[in-house]
Amino acid sequence: MINIGILGCGRIGQVHGATLRGMRNARAVAVADAMPAAAASLAATLDARVMDTAALINDPGIDAVIIGTPTTTHYDLIHAAAAAGKAIFCEKPIDLSVARIHDCLAAVEKAGVPFMTAFNRRFDPNFAHLQAQIEAQVIGNVELVTILSRDPSPPPIGYVKTSGGIFRDMMIHDLDMARFLLGEEPVSLTAAASCLVDPEIGEAGDFDTAVVTLKTASGKLCQISNSRRATYGYDQRIEVHGSLGMLRADNMLETTVELSNAAGMCKAPTQPFFLERYAAAYRAEMVHFVTALETCKAVMPTGQDGLKAQILADAADAGARDGLVKMIGV
Repeated sequence: MINIGILGCGRIGQVHGATLRGMRNARAVAVADAMPAAAASLAATLDARVMDTAALINDPGIDAVIIGTPTTTHYDLIHAAAAAGKAIFCEKPIDLSVARIHDCLAAVEKAGVPFMTAFNRRFDPNFAHLQAQIEAQVIGNVELVTILSRDPSPPPIGYVKTSGGIFRDMMIHDLDMARFLLGEEPVSLTAAASCLVDPEIGEAGDFDTAVVTLKTASGKLCQISNSRRATYGYDQRIEVHGSLGMLRADNMLETTVELSNAAGMCKAPTQPFFLERYAAAYRAEMVHFVTALETCKAVMPTGQDGLKAQILADAADAGARDGLVKMIGV
């Protein structure tokens, strides 16, 4: 039985706690949060202890920690957990600074502990199957990847001001997915962005509508489209065009029932937001983490995956502001 401590008892901590509650080979034994009520509530559902953060990290009976706290706290928590010899499951982004991510990964490497960056979309059953089909050469050589990711509505402006911006907060998932599907590292990037949804987002120095094009050394292309507004629901689609055909993953709908009558054809709306749409992915990524620890195998995605996605996000933000092509890794 692998004993896990949860740092951060907000909605993502609750999601991971629910998964652990249903696992036979792992359990959440302790939780910590800056908000005592949140910690007490989650602890009650898990039959876990409420602990001080430092005490939880240094408890010899705890094998691993889940870091689901605000991004600004990750740096210190990663260093503390690594020093305590704990395996680490860290929500994205690792940090908003590439230099600080390097520091974190150096601490993890020195400690020799497993470190997983939680890019949950890699574990979505549809996206994972799509990637497996690419690897099996079902569509031949990949030529063009198109990723569409649009939220139903923008987040609160207070969140926008501390999020790191649309590229580091929202598109970072798609940038990681681009690397996952292309099978090659992007070497150049172009970006454009606007504020078309909420003027307050622009006043905060961010964008709410963005596009990025990535290119690999062999010429493979990826186009990413993001918006903070989709009037029709949570839009999550991927299309991969190759030399022998095309693969496509469509939106998940609330039901598969379709009405057809004289007025036309009507489908159910999309699942409302990320907690519903990626519920299976959240479960699968935690199963992967626990299984890797149990079998002493490597975890994926790694800290390096988190670092590379952050480098791309930084380049995209810079490219959107100055209009220049960004060379990656040069």
